Amino acid sequence: MTDYAQTYGALRRRVSDLVRDAGDDELERRAPAAPEWRVRDVVAHLSGVTADINAGNLDGVATDVWTARQVDARRDWSTEQLLDEWDAEAAKVEAIMSTLPEVAMGQMTMDAATHEQDIRGALARPGARDCDAIAIGFEWSMPVLAAMANGADTTLRIETEARSGMVGTGTRHVGVRADRYELVRTMTGRRSDGQIRAFDWDGEPMPELLVLPIFTPRATPLVE
Repeated sequence: MTDYAQTYGALRRRVSDLVRDAGDDELERRAPAAPEWRVRDVVAHLSGVTADINAGNLDGVATDVWTARQVDARRDWSTEQLLDEWDAEAAKVEAIMSTLPEVAMGQMTMDAATHEQDIRGALARPGARDCDAIAIGFEWSMPVLAAMANGADTTLRIETEARSGMVGTGTRHVGVRADRYELVRTMTGRRSDGQIRAFDWDGEPMPELLVLPIFTPRATPLVE
């Protein structure tokens, strides 16, 4: 059984250490992968997710409106306030993760892994690209990609350094080879159409099958 609590807790500690080591000017930087947010806003969202789960504020969960409320409510908080809240609220969530629906915990972990990398990119501190959270996010995404492939009457073979497998059962067969990390960033709209097409494809590239439905490819390339 996947230990979501251990994985999420390790991610939270990594991000907290990064943020505590960052200077005030760094925390005010816009995250290139999420340009509507500063680094501190990304942290506000991560903390706000756990606070909303504990408070039962799940109306519109995962929508832009839901996440915007989290950031707006904490816009004037200090870094220590944000991290203290995240520590306290996340501890409650981590204590019950094993009882919650696995699909929800997978999505939450995918979101947190995405934003850890957004922060790392903004701070120019790469790392944790092969961590358990990235692995969980990748696996959580596979059924979504399968549904997309089926909708396009396609069978998509995905090959990474971690594993290979097929998604979809359509009549058209396409293959793609890329690093798992790159695919996770692609799925959440952190790569451009050109970057996706530059992966090692068998058959005509189909970038639309690698980007989760709520995202779109970036307009410009991003390397981080």
